[in-house]
Amino acid sequence: MSKLIRRWEFVLVVLLAAVFVIMSRLSPYFLDLRNLLDATLNFTEKGIIALCMALIVITGSVDLSVASNMAMSAAVMGIAYRSGMGIGTAAVLCLLVGTLGGFFNGIIITRFKLPAMVVTLASFSLFRGIAYVLLGNQAVTGYPYQFYDLGQGYFLGTYIPNQFVFFAVLAVIFGVVLHKTTFGRYIYAIGNNENACRYSGVPVDRIKLILFTISGLVSSFAAVLLTSRILSTRPNIAQGFELEVITAVVLGGVSINGGSGTMLGVVLSLLLIGFTRFGMSLLNVPAQVMTVLIGCLLIFAILLPKVLERVGQRPSSRA
Repeated sequence: MSKLIRRWEFVLVVLLAAVFVIMSRLSPYFLDLRNLLDATLNFTEKGIIALCMALIVITGSVDLSVASNMAMSAAVMGIAYRSGMGIGTAAVLCLLVGTLGGFFNGIIITRFKLPAMVVTLASFSLFRGIAYVLLGNQAVTGYPYQFYDLGQGYFLGTYIPNQFVFFAVLAVIFGVVLHKTTFGRYIYAIGNNENACRYSGVPVDRIKLILFTISGLVSSFAAVLLTSRILSTRPNIAQGFELEVITAVVLGGVSINGGSGTMLGVVLSLLLIGFTRFGMSLLNVPAQVMTVLIGCLLIFAILLPKVLERVGQRPSSRA
């Protein structure tokens, strides 16, 4: 029981339960099942990106270009559709462009041995700039209604949004890869000691290249879902998503230094942030106050493990 209580996932479950209790007392509309399911639309696109971002952060790296990659790939899709290409083909092109963007980051990082933060910070500006070059200040609209159903529709006539189904399936896949495969063990090993992994024969560069390529793929998939939900493509789409994604990953218990973290923690973190924002929106809380609260949660997430570690070391040091 003591080990369970010390797990960060347990803390997140307690916080999530507290949010449900408090918000249900403050607003009679919070516990409505349909409202809760619809609220997931506000974080599933970021959540899909966060699933892969968690793997990257566990290796000790970070991808700051995910939101800009979304903008670039969405802009290409919008230009292709406006030029007469079918929406299905344009969406596939969007996925291809996003994947190539992630592959570009991975090649630069692995071939030239450059820090991921520096490379993705540069591509953060590069990809967003390409989106502005393609679209300028214009927006692409007029997408077909069938495309709208992808991002705003519901699964098999239920109250469950399609986007949440995509997120749940991907969460299971990424969780199995991280916790049940050799590839996942390599990810943890790289985050703990990259040099030792290289000497042990672990294909560090190949794993990093795969992760950044997948990051580009899921970013472009999130761009397709976001475009489908708002039926519009602008060069400033998804601005600021990268910071919210990293916040969710760190709040989920993934160490920013790499080597630790779970997919369950990331999912719980996304639910916590998403439902907290939803509850405060029902109470007409200003967005600035929401940002302050999420920042406090992040500081709490960073400090609590350190405090628990020091408390656990006190008896042994006295002995």
